[in-house]
Amino acid sequence: MAPALGWMGILRLGLVQTALGAVVVISTSTLNRVMVVELALPAMVPGLLVAAHYAVQILRPRWGYGSDAGGRRTPWIIGGMAILSIGGAGAALATAWMSVDPVFGLVGAALAFLMIGAGVGAAGTSLLVLLATEVAPERRPAAATLVWLMMIAGFAVTAGTLGALLDPYSPQRLVGLVAAASVLAFAVATLAVWGVERARRVPVDATPAPPFRAALAEAWRDATVRRFSVFVFLSMLAYSAQDLILEPYAGLVFGFTPGQSTALSGVHHGGVLLGMIAVGAVCTLLGRRRIGTLGAWVVGGCLCSGVAMFGLVLAASAPELWPLRLNVFVLGVSNGAFAVAAIAMMMSIAAGGQARREGTRMGVFGAAQAIAFGLGGFLGAVSVDVARLALDSIPVAYGIVFAVEAGLFMVSGLLALRLGRTDGESAQGIDRLTLGRGVIAGVVR
Repeated sequence: MAPALGWMGILRLGLVQTALGAVVVISTSTLNRVMVVELALPAMVPGLLVAAHYAVQILRPRWGYGSDAGGRRTPWIIGGMAILSIGGAGAALATAWMSVDPVFGLVGAALAFLMIGAGVGAAGTSLLVLLATEVAPERRPAAATLVWLMMIAGFAVTAGTLGALLDPYSPQRLVGLVAAASVLAFAVATLAVWGVERARRVPVDATPAPPFRAALAEAWRDATVRRFSVFVFLSMLAYSAQDLILEPYAGLVFGFTPGQSTALSGVHHGGVLLGMIAVGAVCTLLGRRRIGTLGAWVVGGCLCSGVAMFGLVLAASAPELWPLRLNVFVLGVSNGAFAVAAIAMMMSIAAGGQARREGTRMGVFGAAQAIAFGLGGFLGAVSVDVARLALDSIPVAYGIVFAVEAGLFMVSGLLALRLGRTDGESAQGIDRLTLGRGVIAGVVR
């Protein structure tokens, strides 16, 4: 049996997640802002593009199954990063093209965003499976936290750097910066993951894999997988609904420039980073009591996110007085606390159960998250457009949508309290405490 992956190996895989996040944040924040503000397109347009990028990721279980059947994750990671990087650069080129030829620009953007979704799904699923299967059970929560922190760092650094370099804005500057970032991301990811599996020399099970449909049905019959997938979908629907409207909101209501609104996205991701660090530190210090504490962080993070989102509702009515950057930072901290606690649980659940099904289980979770993100981003953008037409007031339109999102966070937090006992959780590092009991224990302590 090969030794467990050490901290240096975990850091290397974290660099892959950093590179992945660097490309994704450009497509979901900067390009979204340019389409809505500089090109004066309806928010529905980038909403549809990002929804398409998430819709492709419904195939995550199939990609995870493919890596299960082949016994290797590295080819899926490198191949996915190549597709993602090409799609990221293509999306910037298509966005610039829209200012000259909107129809062909939109067609090019649609193809590019589909590539982004396929690349994220293939690389991201196999990367998480590699972590879940090759990291020792006692290290999984800390490893998941570390890798996700590195991804958020990629978000924050890319958004902040791009925001500083993008002013004064021009289409040529946009294309050049995004292309350079995409090439750098692919190079970093490839060097980081190269040789990790070969160095481990893990023997491959020669038993033929079952058909995909049978493997997927087997995963869904697992009560733990099924219940957690539902929670992931509902909570991530609330998490994602603000992604496509925050930067346009800052530009239209607060008068932020493209660079300032992109930097605001960096403030949000910086807050997420701090929230994750807080959860990782507390859970590590509490050791075996981390399950109850994770439950408390899941619920508390959802509820605090709802409160911070309601602050954006108030901000729309008094933009000249409201501390928008502080509000967005608090939202980020709350989002990070909730997200990393849920991710730590996801890692342990995916590693449980029958061997060589880890990719399929992780794919199910990834598909639930992707569907939620696609619907959340699209519905948030469409709701803003509809509210603006109906009310003829930009601040009120955004305020209504943010209020709905605040309610979704509150419902998600309450739902976490109701999650019941899951079967077989103790097999791979999650003991038989229910999430509800864990929340209560964490709060009492």
